[in-house]
Amino acid sequence: MSETSDFIVIGGGIAGSSAAYELSQHGRVVLLEREDHPGYHSTGRSAATLIEGYGNAIIRGLAAASRSFFESPPPDFAAGPLSRPITMLFIAREDQLGSLDDELNRHGGADTRLSASEAVTVAPILDPDYVAAGLVDSTVLDLDVHAIQQGYLRGLKARGSELKTGTEARAINFVGDTWCVDTGEGSITAPILVNAAGAWADRIAALAGLTPLGLVPKRRTAINIDGPDNTDVSSWAMVVDIDECFYFKPDAGRLLVSPADETPSEPTDAQPEDLDVAIAVDRFETATTMSVKRITHKWAGLRSFFPDKTPVAGESADAPGFFWLAGQGGYGIMTAPAMAQVLATSVMKRDLPRHLAECGVGPNDLSPSRSFDPI
Repeated sequence: MSETSDFIVIGGGIAGSSAAYELSQHGRVVLLEREDHPGYHSTGRSAATLIEGYGNAIIRGLAAASRSFFESPPPDFAAGPLSRPITMLFIAREDQLGSLDDELNRHGGADTRLSASEAVTVAPILDPDYVAAGLVDSTVLDLDVHAIQQGYLRGLKARGSELKTGTEARAINFVGDTWCVDTGEGSITAPILVNAAGAWADRIAALAGLTPLGLVPKRRTAINIDGPDNTDVSSWAMVVDIDECFYFKPDAGRLLVSPADETPSEPTDAQPEDLDVAIAVDRFETATTMSVKRITHKWAGLRSFFPDKTPVAGESADAPGFFWLAGQGGYGIMTAPAMAQVLATSVMKRDLPRHLAECGVGPNDLSPSRSFDPI
């Protein structure tokens, strides 16, 4: 069996879902996901927040350009809000005060510097002997990953496009002016193919006979723990070590704790390592007055990076109609609306929307043809 469409998107995570949603305004999209459920890997394991001061200048611009979507999504996109404000507190030990000053200067004074006692007031479980100072960012949004992705999927289906789960791209060929993806159960053809396969994006490129771009998946670990007895932690601040050696935040009535690890990995169904779980517990207990009595859940996910820590969204220089959407790293959820728009405008050969340019995102910043010099 074979079918034709206008666009094929490989990868049903937040990147592929958002890109398929944008492209479904211009034609029929077939979104292919190898797993039985979209967002099984990185998207479904993300502790998603929108932090406009996070990442390099291009990432910050993409986050700023995405904010309005999360605050005011299209009508009927979701039954409830996609985001809620959350306070973020950077903390620093005495030996980290230089990093704190650098962060404050990088944001142009937009954050509020706190004394040790003021920082402990924001996050009362912090050990006052550990914290020397803090910075508060009150512009952060906590994102509902499930609602966001399901909104994209509902939207593309409502426009006549299709999600195929449990469907793996086994062979990819370019014949004439058409891409053909063989799934083992049939083939799908389209003039445009979007590679949004996350940690597997380089493998998809190789399958299509193209040169990989050098994507490096990195494992990140997280655990859930109970908060203090008889305490509602849902309104607590997100606390981040200024050198990003750990963070913790409220999560579904408990606390999510991560050692902020970035361990290079092969593309795989990432699993938490005992050592990383132990490091998460140790760093949390060292910085706070709490003892971890029970780990209720532990998991790991892959965040994929290019050497310059900037994603790609655009057409391959080696093959017409083959578009990359990859390398979002830890920024994939918070930049998804803007990244999908960049991809769609590239596919449709249109200029970038004005709001992206106003946020400092240029037409060539995300090109897969750019130099990938490490930052």
